[in-house]
Formats: sequence, structure tokens, C-alpha cells
Amino acid sequence: MGSSSERGPTDSAQPGLDDLLRGLQSRLETAHGTANRIHSLLEAVLVVGHDLDLSQVLQHIVEAAVALVDAEYGALGVIGEDQRLSRFIPVGIDRERAERIGALPSGHGLLGELIRRAEPLRLTEISEHPSSYGVPEHHPPMHSFLGVPIRVRDTVYGNLYLTEKRGGAQFDEEDEAVLETLAVAAGVAIDNARLYTQARLGERWLAASAEVTNSLLSGSSRQEVFDLLIARAADIAGADLTVVALPSPDGRSLEVSVAVGLDSEVHRGLVLPKEGSFVGAAVTTGGLVTTGDVRKDPRITAGPPRWAGLGPAAAVPIGTAEGGVRGVLMLARAEGKPPFGPEESTPLAGFAAQAAVAMELAERRRDSEQVALLEERDRIARDLHDLAIQRLFATGMTLQGATRFIEHPEASDRVLRAIDDLDETVRTIRSSIFGLRAGTRGSAAHGLRARVVATIDRAAAGLGFAPGLRMDGLLDLRVPPPVADALVAVLEEALSNAVRHAHAHQVQVDLTADSELNLTVTDDGVGLPPDGPRSGLANLAERARRLGGCFQAGPGPDSGTRLVWRVPLPPPERRS
Repeated sequence: MGSSSERGPTDSAQPGLDDLLRGLQSRLETAHGTANRIHSLLEAVLVVGHDLDLSQVLQHIVEAAVALVDAEYGALGVIGEDQRLSRFIPVGIDRERAERIGALPSGHGLLGELIRRAEPLRLTEISEHPSSYGVPEHHPPMHSFLGVPIRVRDTVYGNLYLTEKRGGAQFDEEDEAVLETLAVAAGVAIDNARLYTQARLGERWLAASAEVTNSLLSGSSRQEVFDLLIARAADIAGADLTVVALPSPDGRSLEVSVAVGLDSEVHRGLVLPKEGSFVGAAVTTGGLVTTGDVRKDPRITAGPPRWAGLGPAAAVPIGTAEGGVRGVLMLARAEGKPPFGPEESTPLAGFAAQAAVAMELAERRRDSEQVALLEERDRIARDLHDLAIQRLFATGMTLQGATRFIEHPEASDRVLRAIDDLDETVRTIRSSIFGLRAGTRGSAAHGLRARVVATIDRAAAGLGFAPGLRMDGLLDLRVPPPVADALVAVLEEALSNAVRHAHAHQVQVDLTADSELNLTVTDDGVGLPPDGPRSGLANLAERARRLGGCFQAGPGPDSGTRLVWRVPLPPPERRS
């Protein structure tokens, strides 16, 4: 009995001790798990804040979030200016499946709900939420969901999305708290990366501006400075296409005069309305405009679809309100690339101002050179008149007075011919003086020589090469305006035929003015078809006939075609 009573209390106390030990062990395991999780959270914060490249920072944030809450899938969505997702960085879905799924989310449905409310959202079943649209085809099934916003300086930068907790479990309050803590660290890391990127970009923009300024001060041409501006802007901003559009003479539209990069030949020459185009919006607003998709921008309301293959874009006017808008600089990235952030697009305004300075200085330099050229022409004209003509005239008078002392008839004839040659030389010099002084009045820019050169330049675009050109004689002085107009029309028709029919690799234009105006156009193309249409050639012949001239069309010296158009010219005006 005694022994039994001694064992009783010990046996009755054993179950309570076991419960106590089990409770203590559970608390120790919980504390150990919490310590491990805190350690993991600290490691994640260190990893997130380690890198300064923004793209890498965003990737690290998603990967750390997935690991911390033990999720199958995760993503980070960056909110754009239109309150849609401008970037979406997924984790857990391989590239092959992502390609089968198709376009990345833009911020509708459940993801849009988190954008609108900007507060943590935890769900047991995604499909039961009122904003759920379901998942697209080929998308993995998803049930549990946890999302938290990421704030940068009190502004919601984006959201973290986690789905499918491993093992079929549900996201709990602790997961939400851990993710919110990570989001705070992520906001600091994103802000640091953006500031670092902004500082680096600022340095590069300043260096590029200094390079452009140095080029301007060293006397580089406008085109050289423009090429440098475009190259540096495209490189720094990571643009796939760089466009410069200049206003039309009437100011109602903008023409793309420079396009470098992706499909530049397609965009070059585009005429864009000032009202109803993305480029025009930069002019009407007078400042920087950006878009996530230049093809679907709501400011584009006029004209056919354009900018195929492009996505994010930024445009800024070149010039100031005081000096007027001289053009628009537009940078665009290929479809699917990230949009232009503030740190990338803001410096464009200052860089565009450099372009305006380049254009202004180029125009002033050109005006200064033109004034110097005209002054030099006037000086040459005075020297020719005051020195050369007077000396030639005096020489002629001396020879004329000497003829009465020459008894040999043949010698006398030679002296008289020399006097006539001197008179002709004096007339030629006087014609040159007239041409030089006409140039100072600005008519040279509209003379026949300038018109011929302009016609050749226009034809070069269609031919793919510049035709050869030789001109001789006093074209601007000897050729009357009606004949000059006819010649330009003939040259345009001849070059147009070469573009459309000749398939030539070389075209040579020769133009001379003496007693007649002679235009010869030769190419090395396929030649004249025996039964081809001749209406164009008939027009050339009719123009020559009306002016008392002639026209011939036949094979060239070696191959191709040779067109010859001749009309007589009035004799030169004689002056004593």
C-alpha cells in the first residue's frame, strides 16, 4: 500500500509535464522559425539594396518576395502615367510559356484593383473576387493571392503580386507583414537606383552638350552639328529611332527631314499634321510629351496609322517661345521596350535647346558668309571694271591707232582681228560684272545654274545616286527666261525618264551656252525600247521646235540613251 501511494503522485504529474515540454518546444520552434524568417528578410533587404541598376533592382525585388513568402509565382508591375502597368517583371513562368500566353498584363481586372486601391490585398481564391477576369489561355492555374503596393517618396511606384503559396497553404498575416516590410525596403532601393540613374544620365547629357557646344564654336557645319546631336541623343536615351521634324512653310504641318534608326527610310519624308499628331503635340503644348505606345497615343487623331514597330516615345520642341519653334526632336523605342522615365526624358528639353542654338548659329554663319561673298563679288566687279576693262580698252585704242602705220595688209588684218577679240573680251567681262552684281541683289539664287542644280538634286533621290553635271557659259546672263523655263522642264522630263525606265547606274548632264543652248543627257541604262511610248520625247521635241531648235534621242556612245536638246540664243548685247 505504502509503495503504491508513493508512485501515485509521480504518475499523475507526468502528463502535465509533457504538455509543458511540448508547448515549450512549440514556442522554441516558432521563435526559431521567426528568427529564420527575420534573417531571410534582412538578407532580402540587403540583396534588394545592393544593386544600383534599376532593372536589376526590380528583378531582385520580385525574386526576394517569392522566396520570402514561399510563392510559386510573383511579379512586379510598374504603374505608368496613365495608371496602367508600363512594365511587368514576372518570376516563375519560363520564357516558352510566357510566349504562349502572349501580351503581358496592362493593369485590368484584379491587378487594376490593386492599382486603384493601393493597399494590401490577400485572397484565398482569386476567381471569387469581383474584379477577377480569369486567366488567359496557357496560363498556369492560380488560386491564392497576395499583393502589396510599393511606394517611393509617398507615391505609389508599383505593386508586388504573389500567387500560389507552395504546398497548397494560404498566405497569412505574417506573409503580408513580411511582404509589406520588403516593399518599404524596395521603395528605398528603387529611389536610390533612380537617383543614381538620373545622376549618371545627367553627366552624360552634360558631356554631350559640351561636345555639341565645342562643335558649334569650332565652326562645324549645321549638318555636322545636327548629326552629332542626333547620335548623342539616341545613344544616351537608348532610342531605336530618332526623328527631327521641321515646320512646313505654311506652318500647318511638320515634315520628317531627318530619321535615323529603326526603319528610318519608311519614316523619312513623313508629313505630319500639327494638330492631331504626337509630334505636333510637342509644338502645341510647347514642351515635352511622352507616351507608352506612340502608335495608339490618344493625341494622334489625324492621318493613316504610322510608327509601325515602335512603342514608347518622347518628343520635345526645338526652340523657345520667344524665338519660335524650329522643329521637333522625337526619340522612340521598339515595341515592348520600357517607356521613357522622368530621369531619361526631362534632360531632353535642355538638349533640344542646344539643337535650336545650333540651327540659329548655322543660319547666322550662313548669312555672314553670304554677306562676305557678296562683298567680295562687288569688289571683284569694281576691280574688273576699273582695272581690267580700262586697260583692255586702252590696249585696243593703242592698236587701233597703230594700224595706220602698218603697211602689210595681212599684218593689218591680224591687228584688226586682235582689236575685235579685245572688244569681245571687254563685252564678256562686262557680262561677268553684270552677273556678279546681279548676285549681290539676290537673283543668282533663282538663276538658271541654281535651278539646274536643284533639279539634279531632286532627281538624285529617285535614282539612288547623284548624276554628273557639267555647265559652261554665261547661263544666267545669255539665256532668256522663257528659254530657261523650257530647259528646266526638259531636264526634269529627261531625268524622270531615267528614273522610271532606264535602270541606269550613271547619268551625265552637260549644259553649254554660246550661240545656242545645248543640253545633253546621257545614261548607261537599258536604252530606248523599240516599241515603247514616246509621248514624253515628243514633248521635248515640241519644246525645241517652238524655240527654233531641235531634239535628238538615240543610243549612247557605249550603251543606254543619249538625249540632245538644242535651241538658238540671241546674240550677246554689245556695249562700248
